Amino acid sequence: MNEFVDKARAAERAMRAVFPETPLLRNEHLSERYGANILLKREDLTPVRSYKLRGAFNAMRKVLAGGDAPEFVCASAGNHAQGVAFMCQHFGVRGVIFMPVTTPQQKIGKTSKFGGDSVEIRLIGDYFDDTLTAAQAHCRDIGAHFLPPFDDEDVIEGQASVAAEIEAQLGGMPDHIIMPVGGGGLSAGVRSFVGDSTILTLVEPDGGACLNAALAAGKPVRLCHVNNFADGAAVAQIGIRTFARLSDLDPARSRTISEDRLCTTMIEMLNIEGIVLEPAGALSIDALKDMGDEIVGKTVICVTSGGNFDFERLPEVKERAQRYLGVKKYFILRMPQRPGALKDFLAILGPEDDIARFEYLKKSARNFGSVLIGIETNAAVNFERIEAALEAKGFTYQDITNDEVLAEFLI
Repeated sequence: MNEFVDKARAAERAMRAVFPETPLLRNEHLSERYGANILLKREDLTPVRSYKLRGAFNAMRKVLAGGDAPEFVCASAGNHAQGVAFMCQHFGVRGVIFMPVTTPQQKIGKTSKFGGDSVEIRLIGDYFDDTLTAAQAHCRDIGAHFLPPFDDEDVIEGQASVAAEIEAQLGGMPDHIIMPVGGGGLSAGVRSFVGDSTILTLVEPDGGACLNAALAAGKPVRLCHVNNFADGAAVAQIGIRTFARLSDLDPARSRTISEDRLCTTMIEMLNIEGIVLEPAGALSIDALKDMGDEIVGKTVICVTSGGNFDFERLPEVKERAQRYLGVKKYFILRMPQRPGALKDFLAILGPEDDIARFEYLKKSARNFGSVLIGIETNAAVNFERIEAALEAKGFTYQDITNDEVLAEFLI
């Protein structure tokens, strides 16, 4: 284990030729709220706005140290692609990055910008598995070097440089480190570095809890379905090498968080702190809500793993946060087709209530029409008054806020 620590420290020193250490900053807002000394390890402030270039750097420098300058290849739709592209440009080597056809143009554009003339981007496959197969086939055909996103010893070692920086910046190890886990590269690297000196809590989104599944099964297992909202941490199967370093983790130290609750933290950090985080990057901060007394009076570091957030997603994030907090609901209302019916409905709303959506769906009978209505309010308790008034006035309605099938088609 000491050999691994020495290698991680060496990797961290070598990285200084590429980018400065990321800040470790005390957050007054969170520290006051949770009664602890909360610091953020701002991996969202690397040149590619995520920690992924650490692993890419370490893996590539070791290959190049052997005297070879092969073509490097990766398959990714996100932060790994950008990290590899950046390092190809830095080392002046050729890279081919395979991305799914469905990758948002914003991510394609950023990857192209980071890689410049050193990188070729190939869009292949509607699904990532098809993209990965094409990338690996290309490597076999021309003898290129494939760069895995997490399940590689050199990548794990590179990601462990996060812990090496924390140790140097803090002058020792904190009481507690909270970080997201997807494929496990970052968590495996940090855990191997800190050993038993620090309590670790690893956090996954509900829709991509591959570590929890692996701990329960005693081996990596493939999830049948993955919710890609927190795409930086939503992985179908944890790596074999990474899980080998995490397999003896106390299951209580591996936690999951709902994607909707995660949105509330993203909005809070943006509005209060001015910090832009991608969903995976907010996981460690959101996990503080579940820590209770175990962190009171402790020094706790939350690793904000990435800030690659497309602001076109902001309305969705706000919507999900409001629905989670109970301050926005959608109803299908059966509206009588008579003069004054709409006025009667509007009289139900108070000064804190607002109509966010109003749409006639169809006439279900000659004297009634179905209306899709969205209502926003300042406090969730206001809906008790609204629903009681609807019933008192004889309106028939159905709350579809949490009906996934109807919401998908109507909202």
